[in-house]
Amino acid sequence: MPGIILIGAQWGDEGKGKATDLIGTKVDYVARFNGGNNAGHTVVVGNESYALHLLPSGIISPNVTPVIGNGVVVDPEVLFQEIEGLESRGVDCSRLLVSESAHIIAPYHRTIDKVTERFLGKHKIGTTGRGIGPAYADKINRVGIRVHDLFNADHLRDKVEASLHQKNQMLVKLYNRRPIDVNETTDELLALGEKLKPFVANTSLVLNKALDEGKTVLFEGGQATMLDVDHGTYPFVTSSNPTAGGACTGTGVGPTKIDRVIAVAKAYTTRVGEGPFPTELFDEQGDWLRAQGHEYGVTTGRPRRCGWFDAVVTRYASQVNGLTDLVLTKLDVLTGLEKIPVCVAYDVENADGTHTRYDEMPVDQAAFAKAKPIYEELPGWTEDISQVHDFNDLPATCQAYVKRLEEISNCRISAIGTGPQRDHIISIHSLID
Repeated sequence: MPGIILIGAQWGDEGKGKATDLIGTKVDYVARFNGGNNAGHTVVVGNESYALHLLPSGIISPNVTPVIGNGVVVDPEVLFQEIEGLESRGVDCSRLLVSESAHIIAPYHRTIDKVTERFLGKHKIGTTGRGIGPAYADKINRVGIRVHDLFNADHLRDKVEASLHQKNQMLVKLYNRRPIDVNETTDELLALGEKLKPFVANTSLVLNKALDEGKTVLFEGGQATMLDVDHGTYPFVTSSNPTAGGACTGTGVGPTKIDRVIAVAKAYTTRVGEGPFPTELFDEQGDWLRAQGHEYGVTTGRPRRCGWFDAVVTRYASQVNGLTDLVLTKLDVLTGLEKIPVCVAYDVENADGTHTRYDEMPVDQAAFAKAKPIYEELPGWTEDISQVHDFNDLPATCQAYVKRLEEISNCRISAIGTGPQRDHIISIHSLID
């Protein structure tokens, strides 16, 4: 009954797509359990690069059944565009299953997202404007549209009307926008539902049966730990739970069926959007990391903020997720540095001018926003490591860097990414026993 959760240990973009694809060749199902098309990841197969946004990474593996769970918010238009793009390149998407209980991102969710973010001005969250937050808000407010609602015209029209009643008041009176037409929106959603119907299934039942039959299910999280709405850098977070607990609520699979929790972390740190980021670099070193690591968003194309590895964040990820393994990616990006700083703790100035050292994540987000990194410097290396496939063949200083990160992260490092290609990986411990 091998249930494996794979998540991000930082602020996202850690290389989960590559790790999921690597493990996914050995599993039967890959189930996406949270988020929407506000997150993207790249899977490289040979000379082919696939940018995925809503589809699970397992879609690339022909023997894997990809699943979009109930915890995901689905924009059908984006889903179909992504499917068409992959099928035009010879990728079979007919195996895809979409939860009948997943919530739909309607056109009005995107409208609300964009006008609200503009209205917030300097207090903006830094959303992608794709309607993710408003769709989750409707879910919590119990006026959301689920996938199965798309197959009953009268029922759907009632739900759209209920959802738009307050939104139209807000659009007209607060944002000076035109109201959204109920009938037009309903007709649009019904048409999308007809296209979506062949993929729809009771995915909770499917996944539980698969696990009971001894098949392997990989639960794939979008975004990452520090963007979790409960455990991340609130309010600069996503609207769902990308942490390990979200895998259970987002798929309808109980926690007793989970065997491994694997997190992915870069050998440095990045984030996008607004919010505190203690190790962020604003100088030429930050520019160098961005250039070397090609740090631009898969979904948005916007440049990522770059900084050194933050062990406080990784220890926190280990704590809240109950990690069993860590996959360290993009180690090759650091090649050529004489010294590599690693954040081991924070220094926070108090209101009275005194200072407090934090070896663990501050609960108070005001303290985290003022956190200054306390660095430990480790020696770098100059050798090309992209073709190395055995840990013992890495340069001695590179091995020492990995061992030190493992020590201060409170989690064993089981695999290392040494380049963008599928085979640029060093396996230290098996991720599937």
